[in-house]
Amino acid sequence: MTDGTRDLHYMTLALRLAAKGRGTTSPNPMVGAVVVRQGRIIGQGFHLRPGTPHAEILALRQAGSRAKGATLYVTLEPCCHLTKRTPPCVPEILRSGVRRVVLAMQDPNPSVKGKGTAALRRAGLFVTVGIAQREAEELNRAYCHWMKTGRPYVTLKAGMTLDGQIATASGESRWMTGESSRREVHQLRGHVDAVLIGIGTVLADDPSLTARTGPRFEQLTPRQPLRVIVDSRLRTPFKAQVFAQQDLAKTIMATTAVAPADRRSVLHKKGIEILTLPARQDRVSLRALLTQLGRRGIMSLLVEGGGEINAAMLKAKLVNHVRLYMAPLLLGGQNAKGVIAGASPARLAGAIKLRHVVARSVGQDVVVEGDL
Repeated sequence: MTDGTRDLHYMTLALRLAAKGRGTTSPNPMVGAVVVRQGRIIGQGFHLRPGTPHAEILALRQAGSRAKGATLYVTLEPCCHLTKRTPPCVPEILRSGVRRVVLAMQDPNPSVKGKGTAALRRAGLFVTVGIAQREAEELNRAYCHWMKTGRPYVTLKAGMTLDGQIATASGESRWMTGESSRREVHQLRGHVDAVLIGIGTVLADDPSLTARTGPRFEQLTPRQPLRVIVDSRLRTPFKAQVFAQQDLAKTIMATTAVAPADRRSVLHKKGIEILTLPARQDRVSLRALLTQLGRRGIMSLLVEGGGEINAAMLKAKLVNHVRLYMAPLLLGGQNAKGVIAGASPARLAGAIKLRHVVARSVGQDVVVEGDL
């Protein structure tokens, strides 16, 4: 096994460890670490949640005194700053006695970017950067996007027919996709920081937007996403399911200054947070909303709304990834509800183009997804 092959092998293991923190580390990144000495793994670890030890610390603790002269593989550049809940990792790495550090990627956090690597090299350690970099960046794409833009990474998800309809002319949409697709969507909700819909979906479907499991999806998962409702005039019924179970799943109402004071008062008494934002054409500014969510540490956002909110998010260029669950159904007709509302472009040149498109089967449904 060559040195490059060996490095890739151990970094791949570190990436698998990092992925075990999916859905629990936010607003921290997912990180995995492996300590290797003379071809043997003597320590490994992954970051689980904010406030707990980082991956490299756990791996070095497991290795103990055997770490002296070893190689440490880490999926993300070790931190060296003090403005966080846990001590910086670079001093611990230096104290461990490891001789070489292999990193998958640089940390985009300005407090760390390049500084952790420089500190290790100044201390005389051999540092290699860029092993499995593409895979590491993909694993933490939400974290990287949030760090670079200050806004959450947005996935637009929809269940639809093969001809692009999300509801019949009368608004019927349950249950269009199969149980396997619904189970996957609940898992996706459990992995993101927040789920967003518009008032139209609230009035049409009255969804709960919780992440659930069990044979009939009746059991709440331990981690629930923040529920974000875009409602410029606070028309959401007070008995809507998005207001239920606030002790387990919080809800934020994104509205504008024209929302009635009496409805604000009732929602405040229910413990619902109201976020008053600038309006664009009498609607909530979605860019302002995402900026506010980003400031709250929301790194990933799942849009599960109808055609109107989908169109608005796409028009504002706020969508990073699209995931479409297509049921083996055809609705046809001119008056069914399409996945993207509004006017179509006059020419094909105006179509939204996806990159890195993949398709797969989930039960009887087909999932197509891609990046924008």
